[in-house]
Amino acid sequence: MLPSHLQAMRDVECCRTVALGGHIYSCPECDQVQYQYHSCRNRHCPKCQGRKGEEWLEKQQDNLLPVPYFLLTFTLPDELRILARSNQLLFYNILFRASAAAAKRLALDPKYVGGQIGMVGVLHTWGRDLTFHPHVHYLVPAGGIGEDGEWFPVRNNFLFPVKALSKIFRAKFRDALQEEDCFEDISDRVWKQDWVVHCQQVGKGVAALVLVQREMEKRPLINRHSSAACKSWC
Repeated sequence: MLPSHLQAMRDVECCRTVALGGHIYSCPECDQVQYQYHSCRNRHCPKCQGRKGEEWLEKQQDNLLPVPYFLLTFTLPDELRILARSNQLLFYNILFRASAAAAKRLALDPKYVGGQIGMVGVLHTWGRDLTFHPHVHYLVPAGGIGEDGEWFPVRNNFLFPVKALSKIFRAKFRDALQEEDCFEDISDRVWKQDWVVHCQQVGKGVAALVLVQREMEKRPLINRHSSAACKSWC
């Protein structure tokens, strides 16, 4: 296990126990005294981070536009996951940047959106069986802004062709990784196979936000630099 994993486990075990000490609240009027243990404040601790997750959800709901939304999902292939686990900060940053750049590039095509799209991205590093499975979800409004500031809605409730999006995503990921030392350890077949990209309509977007936020609450222990992270792309 990585040192950061072990530290997170220790923090969660000690959270709000005598191991972390505490503080005293006293009332001068009734002379009552109450002692509370300190929290670990580790981002993986459900006791400490539950409220922050709810605050994030409320903030994102306030930012939703009155239009339909799509949920885009970009997944790393199996062959890259061992390297990703050993180079989490590098791979997660590239995963965010390559996937967002791929979606924004396709959105500029007049056949699909013809403008600049907005995106809210959430990184998940596990699958439903809680195995290591890095992927990123984006909540995307069904339209974009043109150069003149005009709103362009998508046509026929269709955002992107996932096969074309997958090829662009794979190419941008490869280009971003070529300058890194670990690139030589990757088999050529990784860059020839199909990469998994999924796109589905999710109504007004609220249900999708709740889904990704709930999944973050169930996250396993991962690198402290890159746990289920959220980024906004405007």
